[in-house]
Amino acid sequence: MRPSPQRGRRRLSVVQRLLLSSTALLALILVLLIVTPVTVSAPIRAGEVVVLVAAFVVVLAANVLGVRRTLAPLTRFGAKLRDVDLAEGRQITLDPGDQTPELVALADAFNEMLARLRAERRAGARAALLAQERERLRIARALHDEAGQTLTAVALEIEREAADGGGDSAQMAALAEQLHGTLAEIRRISRELRPEALDDLGLVNALIALCSRVARQGDIRVERDLSRQLPALSEEVELVVYRIAQEALTNVLRHSGASRCLVRLREDGGVLVLEVADDGVGIPAQRGGETIGIEGMRERALLIEGRLAVGPGEGGGTAVVLEAPLAEEGG
Repeated sequence: MRPSPQRGRRRLSVVQRLLLSSTALLALILVLLIVTPVTVSAPIRAGEVVVLVAAFVVVLAANVLGVRRTLAPLTRFGAKLRDVDLAEGRQITLDPGDQTPELVALADAFNEMLARLRAERRAGARAALLAQERERLRIARALHDEAGQTLTAVALEIEREAADGGGDSAQMAALAEQLHGTLAEIRRISRELRPEALDDLGLVNALIALCSRVARQGDIRVERDLSRQLPALSEEVELVVYRIAQEALTNVLRHSGASRCLVRLREDGGVLVLEVADDGVGIPAQRGGETIGIEGMRERALLIEGRLAVGPGEGGGTAVVLEAPLAEEGG
């Protein structure tokens, strides 16, 4: 573990600060007793009671102020803890004046715990993603190989019977056409479950195929700005980027009412940037919280240590932006 930058010059501990504050207060009382002619009669006089009570109030106020000032870094540290977001990669940092040895050690321990939690969360999400993709692949193969082949055989048999004049030829031809339509729908679902283009042709070509398919399905103009000058991407990064683009385009079709959508993919200073922006109605202001789709996109972005932003686009509508750091060469 790298040494914390917060461990600079030696700082007074909280206990030392409290002792210093109380010692200074006692020293002040001692000086006042020495230099002022304070006397207490027996029985005590009214004027002496007033002086003692006033002195007690002053000492109490000074003590409260000293303790509050000494413990103020703990209060500020607690406020920082409440603002921690596990999805972000930021660590707790202390202000220079708050760097007591106890708080530095506590901040270091908390940052280590955050790092472990984030790593465990990524590992759990990664395992869930891989399990989900394996199940998608299994279902896609079952639809394509089993249901698809069976329906194809039935459609061919119906067409053969219709050609031979058996039964109502027109009705059988219509039934065969319906079966072919069902087959096309099964193939579409199979492709969405597991994008073959992503496995065979890479991310950019898979996004091109996805944009073309969405444009046909939704009668929407999907513009593409996909850079081919990208560094080599891992299979995990490609899959996450594709799934986020797929979910964002699905939301455009279902909820936006847009007529135009832009899908942009580029590399910017060592960061892979995916943007899906539409000219639709935008996100409803009355919607509380995030949809399951947006939460799913955020979880996928977390797998590759990326950040997902969902908000209004520059020209209206909604913009979904994913920023994922690219691995350094040789790293």
